[in-house]
Parts: sequence; C-alpha cells; structure tokens
Amino acid sequence: MAYTTIKKPSDYFNTVLYTGNGSTQSITGVGFQPDWIWVKERSSTSSHQLIDAVRGYNKRLSSNTSDAEAVDSSPYNDFKSIDSDGFTIGSGGAVNENSQTYASWNWLANNTSGSSNTDGSITSTVSVNTTSGFSIVSYTGTGANATVGHGLGSTPKFVAIKNRTTTGWSWRTYHVDITPSKRLFLNTTDAATTDTTAFNSTAPTSSVFSVGTSIGANGSSDDMIAYCFSEVKGFSKFGSYVGNGNTDGTFVYTGFKPAFVIVKNTTTAAKDWVIHDNKRNSYNPTNKELVAQDNFAEYDNTRFDFVSNGLKIRSNTSYVNTSGDSYIYMAFAEEPLVGDNPATAR
Repeated sequence: MAYTTIKKPSDYFNTVLYTGNGSTQSITGVGFQPDWIWVKERSSTSSHQLIDAVRGYNKRLSSNTSDAEAVDSSPYNDFKSIDSDGFTIGSGGAVNENSQTYASWNWLANNTSGSSNTDGSITSTVSVNTTSGFSIVSYTGTGANATVGHGLGSTPKFVAIKNRTTTGWSWRTYHVDITPSKRLFLNTTDAATTDTTAFNSTAPTSSVFSVGTSIGANGSSDDMIAYCFSEVKGFSKFGSYVGNGNTDGTFVYTGFKPAFVIVKNTTTAAKDWVIHDNKRNSYNPTNKELVAQDNFAEYDNTRFDFVSNGLKIRSNTSYVNTSGDSYIYMAFAEEPLVGDNPATAR
C-alpha cells in the first residue's frame, strides 16, 4: 500500500509570495487554479483577505474580524479573477498596495462553484477534493439543530464556519482534539471555550458536520460558509501536543516536511493563531510570523524547525510552548516522508 496518495503536495496546496504594484496584476506560480485563496499583507497592517470559488472572487471575508462578507463592486479593486495558475488582483491596498509585500496561501478543491449536497438536513453547495481532503461548503442557516453535508467521504478533523450575512459573529472553529461541546474563534485569542450551540456537541461524521442554534454557525436564513479538512497521510495533519516550556521543545510528528503550519494555545487565553510557512521561512528555525486573528504586519519570532518528518518546537513562549498547556495545530506538506520524492532536511 502506498504511503500517500499525493506524490506532489504543491499540486493541492501552495504558498506564493508577491509584491504589490498598486495596479492590476496577475499573481502566478500557484501551480493550479486555486479554489480558496487567503492573502495577508506582510509589510504593513491590513486585514486578512479570504475568497473562494463557491462564494465568488468578489466576496471577501477576514479571518481577523467578525464582520459579515464584503462585496467588491466592479471594476473590482481587490480580486478580479481566479486563474489557471493563480489569481488577478486590482489596486486594493489589502491585496496590492504599491511596494508592499504579501503572502498568499492557496488550496485546490474541484475548480467549480460547487454542486448540491443533500447528505445533511440542510442542503449545501459543496466544492470538494476528496484526494486532498478539502471542501468548501455553502449553506443557509435554519436557526435549529441540523446537519450539513461536506462531501469529503471521510471525517473532517478541522472545520471553520463563518456567518456571511450578519456582522458581529465570530468564526466558529472545530478541531478534532477539542471536544465538540467546545469551540475556538479563529478571529480571537480566546482559549477553547464551552459552546454547545456551535456544533451541537456532536463530532462530524464522514458525510456531515453538525450545527446548533448559534447564529455564528447556523443563523436563521443567513448565508454560511464552512472550510472543512479531513486528514490525508503524507499531505495534511491535524493534531495536538502539550508544551514543555523549554527551547528544546516538543517534537510533533506529521509524517512530512511542513509547508504551512498554524498553532493555537487552547488552554490559556490571549494567545495568537500562529502562522508559519516554508516560503517566508526558507531555513530553520522559522521566524517569519503572521497571526490569523489580527491584522498585524509580519514580525520575527523564532518558533519551529520544519524537519523531514514533522515540527520541532524551538520556543518556550506561551504562544507555542508553555509547560503543561495544550496546543492544536494544522499542517500541510511540502514533501512526504517517503515516496517518489521523499522529504529531506532543510
């Protein structure tokens, strides 16, 4: 049996860096037509910009706010199109301010605006890639306990939901290593908190995820979007670790050399969603940091070594390694540990 079904992880996820020019420009080098694009200005403070093929390229959400979806009107100052090898942007400062630097994180679904899924009690629209374990799910909330089909055919280990219609409702986030009676907010530094209304205290299955009465996850007649990930050996990993409070920190086995990692302290509040990737950090230890829940510019913080089979913690700070605190992570591969092109050390 093959170690992984994905020989080249960059066919499904890729980070692309670019510099803004203040005018229309095409960003290429993704390697595929991306269905979910997450852009963050590195050199200055701007909100994260998230678009996807299901909602449409002119509709933006921000991971760092509880705002409703923003709709960009023609001639589209932000995203103008999703292209076969990337995307085209206009003059909007959050994505293309002249001389500013940017990171874009790009995922492949199935290059469509989605199709109807009736697996749940709520009919959803789903664009899914079962090979890489990623789906974009759009649905209309009911305000009552319900289930929503995600199309993965395997159980999601991470789900992030945002109310697109009603402002003021934080991202409801599920992780496999947090009980489904709790949630995290992607746009805050909160620790894991009891919330039985977000996911109805019910773990996802191979066909559906559950939502409760929370307006943030299931507002009556509100448009909702969910990003769902199942785990694929050699490509993605969703897990947890306990900090040891030492710069010779915990080793986290992923089975691949990471290309992208998010880590969150779930025990102690006021801790960031820490984001590192292999393009901004080309050598160890990684130190170019962005955070999902704020608009901060990139700053230097030594956190990790990306090694051939996982993640070595190289910090004793509370953001990634307080002794006894629990941390969740999501990681995507640069190279699998074994295969046609096995991972090597950095």
